[in-house]
Amino acid sequence: MMKRHVFKFARSRMGFADFNCFLVDFETGSCSTSRNSDSKGLLRHQMNASTPRMCSTSCAKVPEDLPKDNPVSDMLLDSFGRLHTYLRISLTERCNLRCQYCMPAEGVDLTPSPKILSQNEIVRLANLFVSSGVEKIRLTGGEPTIRKDIEDICLHLSNLNGLKTVAITTNGITLARKLPKLKECGLTSVNISLDTLVPAKFEFMTRRNGHQKVMESINAAINLGYNPVKVNCVVMRGFNDDEICDFVELTRDKPINIRFIEFMPFDGNVWNVKKLVPYSEMLDRVVKRFPSLKRLQDHPTDTAKNFRIDEHAGVVSFITSMTEHFCAGCNRLRLLADGNFKVCLFGPSEVSLRDPLRQGANDHELREIIGSAVKRKKASHAGMFDIAKTANRPMIHIGG
Repeated sequence: MMKRHVFKFARSRMGFADFNCFLVDFETGSCSTSRNSDSKGLLRHQMNASTPRMCSTSCAKVPEDLPKDNPVSDMLLDSFGRLHTYLRISLTERCNLRCQYCMPAEGVDLTPSPKILSQNEIVRLANLFVSSGVEKIRLTGGEPTIRKDIEDICLHLSNLNGLKTVAITTNGITLARKLPKLKECGLTSVNISLDTLVPAKFEFMTRRNGHQKVMESINAAINLGYNPVKVNCVVMRGFNDDEICDFVELTRDKPINIRFIEFMPFDGNVWNVKKLVPYSEMLDRVVKRFPSLKRLQDHPTDTAKNFRIDEHAGVVSFITSMTEHFCAGCNRLRLLADGNFKVCLFGPSEVSLRDPLRQGANDHELREIIGSAVKRKKASHAGMFDIAKTANRPMIHIGG
């Protein structure tokens, strides 16, 4: 039987106002808050190796009005008190790019089409999550825009009672021509992945042309009124770390939220700590060029640390999964294209929702499976070196 191969990339998020930093002790579950809006203090911001059990992050709390005896709401509550109101749904494993850091050079086996969730299955499972308290859904891939029924899926999701946000993470290759219809179908937020502003680098990294199409999609999103338009950039030493301040310049006149993401290990992407540019180093580079950089008030469940520069229309953010994880405030769950349910991006554990769904499981039975998986979620993911040694799926299978 002929093997089919595919490759790709993705990612995502944001928040606002005037800087809270939370220190979380994972042994005690306690939180302390420090305040700092001083730009000089930003230069002194460094990783603290002497406190391995502490990290700069945020603390999400269960809303006080959550019914304590509500089995529906309880489905989304883990054993550490985190309420999961954000579901990421991968629509496909296919992609129209071949990004080097997203999959092994030889490609990955595609799940056969009959084993990919259908539109009706996606909507039914999404409704189950939304009726249980999920307020935000993000569509990912592979590349979600190459799924032919994405507009219909988006329309059905946007009509779910209680869902506040329907977002997408996309590589932007086909987005410009599809976005007007997607907006009509209820798409409320856009994240576009772009790791370089240099067309030749783009072609090297993705093994495809298309840089101009991505730039057109960013401008199309702005013109359609998306504010902010989030641009995700995975920073890798020796490849694009020299472009950090060039990306920041995009925020000067346009409502762009540039989000710098630390390079993360996944199966087959040849992760090496030497390629990792830590948040502290990225931050120092930006503040030296833009001294008015100020920290904003992040939402407790934000994955990003958000900043604004005086006289800039947009926002600068850092996603620090490797050096300062944000597990204490994690409110995210993942439904993969093949119907597997994953509670942690870096955890290898998965449970199938497709199989019981197709075997006739009712909503109560599906909620039991989901709730049990959520309860098994760990307090935090492993350190980056342990993650690099742990078997996990390529990013294209998990979804950005």
